Amino acid sequence: MKPHAVVIPFPAQGHIAPVLKLAKLLHYKGFFITIVNTEFNHNRLVRARGPDAVKGLEDFQFKTIRDGLPPSNSDATQDIPALCESISKNCLAPFLELVKNLNESSDCPNVSCIVSDGVMSFSLDASEQLNIPEVVFYTTSACGFMGYLHYGELVARGYVPLKDESCFTNGYLETEIDWIPGMKGIRLKDIPSFIRTTDPNDIMLNYNIVQHENASRAKAIIFNTFDELEEEVLEAIRAKYNRVYTIGPNQLLEKEIYEQNLKSIGSNLWKEDMECLNWLDQRKNNSVLYINFGSITPLSPDQKVEFAWGLAKSNHHFLWIIRPDLMNGKGSILPEGFLEETKGRGLMVGWCPQEQVLAHPAIGGFLTHCGWNSTIETISEGVPMVCWPFFAEQQTNCRYACKKWDIGAEIEGNVTRGKVENMVRVMMEGEKGKEMRKKALEWEEKAQLAAKHGGSSYQNLEKLILETLLNNH
Repeated sequence: MKPHAVVIPFPAQGHIAPVLKLAKLLHYKGFFITIVNTEFNHNRLVRARGPDAVKGLEDFQFKTIRDGLPPSNSDATQDIPALCESISKNCLAPFLELVKNLNESSDCPNVSCIVSDGVMSFSLDASEQLNIPEVVFYTTSACGFMGYLHYGELVARGYVPLKDESCFTNGYLETEIDWIPGMKGIRLKDIPSFIRTTDPNDIMLNYNIVQHENASRAKAIIFNTFDELEEEVLEAIRAKYNRVYTIGPNQLLEKEIYEQNLKSIGSNLWKEDMECLNWLDQRKNNSVLYINFGSITPLSPDQKVEFAWGLAKSNHHFLWIIRPDLMNGKGSILPEGFLEETKGRGLMVGWCPQEQVLAHPAIGGFLTHCGWNSTIETISEGVPMVCWPFFAEQQTNCRYACKKWDIGAEIEGNVTRGKVENMVRVMMEGEKGKEMRKKALEWEEKAQLAAKHGGSSYQNLEKLILETLLNNH
């Protein structure tokens, strides 16, 4: 009988993608896989990729649970605080029922382990009730995890919640926090941004305290990173938990062991525009700036205008991903005159196969929100970053990209066309851009080595399976 892993991601694009990759890796290693999405995201996958997207294989199946929010057919990421609150209250019962049904079914082996997103920790209650071992996969960077892990301590020591609104602007966020292990020189503003609240009952603050404190209940913790990239932080995390497995960049591991029959199983919740790859084929090496703010970050109409004119004035080629729900405000998508100004050197599409884009030789830089998937994907392809973090641990990733890994430059403060133009030129023309590109290529080499047969991440995947998932003691 095959071992059977039930794999459950948090219901947002940036979580589904890495969790699905881990599921494919486990499938390749001989596991029967059940992926559990919410009904809302299951329906989005079907709309974006067709019914085959969730057909699965005979030993790789998709199941759903309700998220407890009112039904909706919108093609946008749900309201995250509302979703987190609903998950805490409503997901345990349907998840328990699902696992019990799987165990009673003759179509699949009994469930032997649960692999859960670290921020879906209701599944730990299920694993304890059903006596099934569980490992948790935090889809953030290790440095982001370490920031979240200290939320409770920040509250206990009186740093958070913020005293009042003035703390957002009076320099309070510059306060250095010198007691988080493995994170020298970190400031309040570099810690995942949900601490930026004056409300002690803030949903995101409290949800993250609970989700990260629950890490100690799991049999093991998994990160999509590699040892050399986040050495100091990982050392501090390993001092606290017995089993910590780094298996990143997991897209490089996936390439190492790629299986043809899993190709049809993808995670994008928007339709991908493949034409942009043909457009890139017509461009010179390192000549195009790629811009994508991920699956959640919204742009205000003003920010959109400033980014657009900054790109236009830089005179560089660019590929800009403007996803269907990027704009908070209504109104025309792009400022008047922008398309004429950038004719022939700019391409805007709704969504794209990002890993293929970053791997394309025409890409010379990436203007990003610094979500962890985007960051680890850009490191995997040796592309330097212009950083514009929005929320969550994007600020932490930005700090590390700019100060520790030397592959990024940040657009600080309010975005203006002048800053954007300047940053694009720095990245695409200047000495600093060359240095960052050189550093990015060095990190790419280290990432590739970690994922290769015998590398640290490759071995950690083997250990995760043998020591933890197949070992029920």
